[in-house]
Amino acid sequence: MSLVSEFLGQLSLSMGSTEPKYPTVIPVSNFDPDKDAARIETAIKTKGVDEATIIDVLTKRTYYQRREIAFAYEKRAKKDMITALKGALSGSLESVILGLMKSTAQYDATEIRGSIKGLGTDEETLIEIVCSRSSSELSEIKTVYKELFKKDLEKDVAGDTSGDFAKLLLALVQTRRAEPSSVVDYEKIDEDARALYDAGVKRKGTDVATWISIMSERSVPHLQKVFNRYKSYSPYDMQESIRKEVKGDLEKSFLTLVECFENKQLYFATRLAEAMKGKSAKEKVVTRIMVSRCEVDLMKIRTEFKSLTGKSLYQTISEHTKGDYQKAMLGLCGGDD
Repeated sequence: MSLVSEFLGQLSLSMGSTEPKYPTVIPVSNFDPDKDAARIETAIKTKGVDEATIIDVLTKRTYYQRREIAFAYEKRAKKDMITALKGALSGSLESVILGLMKSTAQYDATEIRGSIKGLGTDEETLIEIVCSRSSSELSEIKTVYKELFKKDLEKDVAGDTSGDFAKLLLALVQTRRAEPSSVVDYEKIDEDARALYDAGVKRKGTDVATWISIMSERSVPHLQKVFNRYKSYSPYDMQESIRKEVKGDLEKSFLTLVECFENKQLYFATRLAEAMKGKSAKEKVVTRIMVSRCEVDLMKIRTEFKSLTGKSLYQTISEHTKGDYQKAMLGLCGGDD
């Protein structure tokens, strides 16, 4: 598939998404792809590689602008830019820069593929992506997954997980979630809140199937009202109920869902704070969130991060990372708060 048709395919897909965006990476004005391509070509050819220039250019351009730079680079150097970058960079910086050369959906699809390919499953990545993405994002991920890997995302997830955990992930990947409605159905809100209570806290054991169908099929605004109403039936809120009723990956998945329904950017801010608790950051988690959210809602995540920790995300990254990786993360962060 040529880059142009892939580009147009991505464009038509992204038009359908309705969620407001709060990006930190925005299109640069007076954009000159030829000039950027020349800078990158020189940076790659420099003895020892000029990483700073590569970071400066690519973390300050949107995905579509990076694609145009890649076209211009290929024309100039008669070489593929991604291959050249792969050869010039290594380690965590390479992961970041190669991640930025993918669209958000391609990046998510590649991360999911990486989490289920090979021995053992990286459940943490799988849960984070599948349980935090909207239905329109998941639809796009499924399409791109098929294009990139010639495999069916649903089949891969089913083949790699089991039990109720697999059932929940599959229900989410099937994207059966209702669209938000302008009509508030109070009867349905009450019915769902009651059903969640009856299926869990009220009885011995948990009717997980009921929880899965409500949490994977109802719209987000509806569920926010359901969880509020739930408190009038249950002595515990929804998150506490999940902790009491289920364990392991299933518990983590339901908690991620509920946290994202209630405040998705706070969920990511919390993940970033946890990843940068120790002396050195859990780079894999930090990279995944920064790369996948920088053109989506990282500006809002920054705000939540500051309220949550009392420190800016920029400052925290500065303290817990170093070198070129730090420069790249700060570039995506887009400023201090």
